[in-house]
Amino acid sequence: MILEPQKRISEKALTVWRFSAFIKVAISWILAAVVIFFLHRFHVPLWIIVLLIAVELIFTYFSIYLIPSLKWRRWRYDVREEEIELQEGIFIVKRTLIPMIRVQHVDTVQGPLLRKYHLASVIVNTAATAHEIPALEESEAEELRRFISNLARVADEDV
Repeated sequence: MILEPQKRISEKALTVWRFSAFIKVAISWILAAVVIFFLHRFHVPLWIIVLLIAVELIFTYFSIYLIPSLKWRRWRYDVREEEIELQEGIFIVKRTLIPMIRVQHVDTVQGPLLRKYHLASVIVNTAATAHEIPALEESEAEELRRFISNLARVADEDV
């Protein structure tokens, strides 16, 4: 039996992801309004305009409500002495194991939206790539950064 990681990211991530999606959807609606204006102006059949509005409504629902909820439910992580395990994905679940010995450095990142909700993301850097644990409470992110950094230092000394 394969155990999945147990720790979850902050539930406030939903708010941040939904607000971010709202901005994208607003831009999409503005572009759709421009297209609808020109379609109407050039006397395109009404069913095409209705279809465009229906597509925009579906896109809005998926972007703001469904995808952030599914994404949050699936996102999990665990930090162990020898490895970091990440699980993410909505339809295709991706599980990543990062050996502590491969960790080069750890950062915390906080953009304006995350800062507003007192969240931060932890970035774990290896020689090959960077892995992100998104939207943790600020204190939890800082504590996790220090913890991983200390474990990585110990792992380097073991080599």
